Amino acid sequence: MPLRVAFVSRYPPVHCGVGEYTRMLAGGLKNSSPDVEVTVYSTFEAGREPYVDRVLSVRVRPAYERGTSDYRGLLEALAEDDGADVVHVQHEYGIHGYTRGVVDALAEARRERLARVVLATMHTVYHPQSGRDAALEVQASLGRLDAVVVHSFLQEYELQMQGLPPSKLYRIPHGTLINEYLGHPREALLSRLEEEIGLPARELRGLVLAVPGFLRHDKGLDVLVEAIDMIGGDGGVTVVVAGEVWSRDAAEPLSGAGGIVHVDRYLSHDQILRLVAAADGVVLPYRDKPGAYAVSGVLHLSMGSLKPIIGTRVPRLVELYQHAPGLTVPPRDPEALARMIKWLRENYDLAASYMSDVYAYAARTQWPRVARRHLLLYRSLLGGERPRLGALAGLYD
Repeated sequence: MPLRVAFVSRYPPVHCGVGEYTRMLAGGLKNSSPDVEVTVYSTFEAGREPYVDRVLSVRVRPAYERGTSDYRGLLEALAEDDGADVVHVQHEYGIHGYTRGVVDALAEARRERLARVVLATMHTVYHPQSGRDAALEVQASLGRLDAVVVHSFLQEYELQMQGLPPSKLYRIPHGTLINEYLGHPREALLSRLEEEIGLPARELRGLVLAVPGFLRHDKGLDVLVEAIDMIGGDGGVTVVVAGEVWSRDAAEPLSGAGGIVHVDRYLSHDQILRLVAAADGVVLPYRDKPGAYAVSGVLHLSMGSLKPIIGTRVPRLVELYQHAPGLTVPPRDPEALARMIKWLRENYDLAASYMSDVYAYAARTQWPRVARRHLLLYRSLLGGERPRLGALAGLYD
């Protein structure tokens, strides 16, 4: 009998990090076990007609509005599909809103026998000092589910402190994709990026650092611009900031900034991987949101590219701080960021060597391994057991 897994999540072609995460996890599950069938119940943002991701043989069925509290459409779709063994919501407040609607729907699906096991991955966890009282109410309701998955120690301990039973809490890191473009000629990668996204390759000089991903307030672009300005136009550094602008005023500091090349457009996973493979390193100057614990998908794409990464000491980059603290700087500190970039320029080989722990962590968190941990969790829960502690936790650290 096949193992039927239903994800509740955004999904490509919608531009969303959680949607890309869901696609990578679905692919990992199907590659890890031929008896897994995956259906994604998505938002209506890409239309209301079901479609098939033919590369992965994943069926996508739009069933609810983004941000809704009413998930009757999800329950009806599950019923029409004869339910699933596992219903797993990839929860993000920007997708599922600040209500308990999706948690209530999962509990109802289990009660109606539309699912044998229901669980959630919390991609963001809020601290009480965030002021997000509605999010805290959602997090207080998670005990109704069979399991809750988080990506970092910070998220795990925060939910424990908020009263979620530790027996229902599992930490499975974000998956990492090892960059298939490593070793490709830089000129060929830049030429293709120039053709596809308009990257002006001739403007890249000296040490080339990439800042890929969606451009939001928490990206710290204003701090980056100040840091590059301190280094100076003859500092031998070019920073490529490439990604879809989600907050226009967050990208304003890039206008006319020296030493920075800005490409304002959505980048696919492949394009991000080619950009990072062509660059000498990555810089992530995040300022992060107060009281919010999340993990950066861009960090995992960067780790899999085996290049030096400079980042700030914020919750979103906690894994970088764990494995390469010497390449992190305080957030909102352009002087410290400028000093670190100059140090990297002058000590590149040493920085690459220092990243060895990060590279090892990238290998341990490759998507096939992360997918197998999910399968272990699903099958243990379906069998009424708790997975062995070492099987889900210690092997990653």
